[in-house]
Amino acid sequence: MNYQNNPYANPVNEFKRFFTNGSTLSLLIIANVAVWVLIQIVKVFLFLYNQPDSTMAGSLLIHALAIPASLPILAAKPWTLLTYMFLHVEIWHLLFNMLWLYWFGKIFMEYLTSRQLFQVYLLGGISGGLIYVLAFNVFPVFLPVVDDSIALGASASVMAIVTAISFYAPNYTIQLLFFGRVKILYLAIVLFIFDFFMISSGNAGGHLAHIGGALFGLSYGLVFKHSKQKGYFRSNASFFNHFKNKFSGNTSHYNPGPGPYQRPFTDEQYNLKKKENQKRVDEILEKISKGGYDSLTKEEKNFLFNTSNKH
Repeated sequence: MNYQNNPYANPVNEFKRFFTNGSTLSLLIIANVAVWVLIQIVKVFLFLYNQPDSTMAGSLLIHALAIPASLPILAAKPWTLLTYMFLHVEIWHLLFNMLWLYWFGKIFMEYLTSRQLFQVYLLGGISGGLIYVLAFNVFPVFLPVVDDSIALGASASVMAIVTAISFYAPNYTIQLLFFGRVKILYLAIVLFIFDFFMISSGNAGGHLAHIGGALFGLSYGLVFKHSKQKGYFRSNASFFNHFKNKFSGNTSHYNPGPGPYQRPFTDEQYNLKKKENQKRVDEILEKISKGGYDSLTKEEKNFLFNTSNKH
């Protein structure tokens, strides 16, 4: 995948810079890798000391961090609802999830904040875990294995991020091998459909967790975009207050006043504001032509994004 507005970026330098800036995205990836490394170290030491129960000990470590489908077991290990989304056993599972997290986390950060990224990762993972547990305790096909089933991996959290930014910025395009430029919205929809139809083909728990994460990402992306455009709220806390108000009957909203293209009180003010905004857009476009899209500040990116949605 290549980002749509920075085709000349050196991927090696960008990768190095990414892991030295201490961002939330880099810390999430480091946390996932660190847990995997820790598990591998434990396995190696168990092997070196020739422990007869090394396989069992390793399995107990996995089961201590993975989320169980059984409600009684989950009640005894409630922390697994959080730890499972940082847990990987197979290297390819880890690599696949971290690449998707890196790609779409970068896109997410072009429009939203580090705090929002962390919350979508965390709450999307929790949503995926709950859907997995709920499905295994509701649908008869899973009842024979519910006591032995566990789920692990960051896939639900990653799907939440992918879906959230895809519906928040649906016109964002990426370059896919063999397919060319594709809107991320279409990619998110295809992934959701794929997970749904793969439930009956194996790894049902994983696909159900993906769907749970995607559903949270869908609600976050759509509600936050709609409410932000309407001026209902400016913060992540207000995103959750939006749902609270729906149930409490409180319909008061934040009103920021005239936005970039909200009509002011007079025609003269309206035309002046429109002229100022157009001048700002021209300046940003000129900056892109000289230094590329990544040369813009987050505020400039948001201004350009919000302005384009007004037309």
